[in-house]
Amino acid sequence: MNLAALHPNLRVRIAVGFLQRLLDSMVMSFMAIYLAFEYGVAVAGVLVVTVMVLGVVGTLAGGHMSDARGRRRTLLLGETGVCVTFALMAVADSPAWHSPALVYCGYLVNKFAASFAMPANDAMILDVTTPESRKLVYTINYWSINLALAFGALLGGFLYNGHFTLLLTLAAAGTVAIAAATYFLIAETKPEETEQGLGETGAAAGPRGSILRDFANGYRLVLQDRAFGRLLVAATLFMSIELQLINYIGVRLARDLPAQNLLSIGSWSIRVDGVEMLGILRAENTVLVVALALVAHLVLRRVPDRVRMYAGAGLFTAGYMVLAVSDTGWVLLVAALVLTVGELMDVPVRQALLADMVPAASRTRYMAVYNLNIRVALVVASLCITVGSVLPPWGMAALYGVFGLVIIWQYHAILTPSAARAELARA
Repeated sequence: MNLAALHPNLRVRIAVGFLQRLLDSMVMSFMAIYLAFEYGVAVAGVLVVTVMVLGVVGTLAGGHMSDARGRRRTLLLGETGVCVTFALMAVADSPAWHSPALVYCGYLVNKFAASFAMPANDAMILDVTTPESRKLVYTINYWSINLALAFGALLGGFLYNGHFTLLLTLAAAGTVAIAAATYFLIAETKPEETEQGLGETGAAAGPRGSILRDFANGYRLVLQDRAFGRLLVAATLFMSIELQLINYIGVRLARDLPAQNLLSIGSWSIRVDGVEMLGILRAENTVLVVALALVAHLVLRRVPDRVRMYAGAGLFTAGYMVLAVSDTGWVLLVAALVLTVGELMDVPVRQALLADMVPAASRTRYMAVYNLNIRVALVVASLCITVGSVLPPWGMAALYGVFGLVIIWQYHAILTPSAARAELARA
């Protein structure tokens, strides 16, 4: 399978997804800094948490609407909202106006609109892929997202100071292109069977059906799916470990890592402290994902899914356990290589497994709930900073090890033949 053989919607969504992540990384990565300078660190923290909570509401609302009314309509509503709010933020930050309060209001609605569209985008990818093509599709998408995040953060870092209004203007222009691509190039992909009757969600389709009741019933059935719940737990713990690099591990490196030479050639040397080492590790992970994602797909495509998921989770966890305890630069670099290999082994297979277990009638509801793993993981990762102030580094490494064992246990429960038969019988 190659890109030319993919569904036209899919090619457009991969390209659009790259631009969306680029713009998001270019602007949203710096909003916490903007708010901290305008309102102070304490107030900024509350404001960012409010944005996160509204994002959860947007994700759930978008998941419900996409299953009820269609993917394309939901995408257009969300992407139009993102475009309008970026334009509002640009005007509000301009020298002629300069209203931080209005910039924040735009930011709040922007994240709601982006979260509203996210489940429909994920479901559309499922709608137009086959089980045979999903690993390749998710590998390409994963590679594209990481490339966009890297370039977006780099561009935003250069333009943020003194050119924030320009950043917002570029983001608004980019989202106009995204909304236009969705309007002119994207066809509806919602499965026909979900258009009629009760479908699999149990939600009433007639005029007597209460919107709130339909909303609650649809998500109740998602939460009752045990296999999906296990995968959600595994994904949440996986993301919780991944976020340690910018939480506990980042703090530990900045505080405890002694300045040291990474490389010396004659009188020339590369000397780094903890903060610089953190930046190198983050860059290494991003560069390796971009460089190796497609290669890993070709090399590992004949490896059984069970082996890839177990080994991937094990390598990923082991890499972070080393990052939690080591104070040697080259050991940290090797650990980052190991965890990246584990990440590349695990993530595309886990996403393909998710796609296979999600029923067509409730795809966006499932994806909406699944995407909440990021929000929960952010909370867990933040709490690990507090836990790390009590536990020694080896204790935190042991905690990561427990997370990794639970991930593998959840995979085992999902992938065992008896579990698969039980799920088929229940369906």
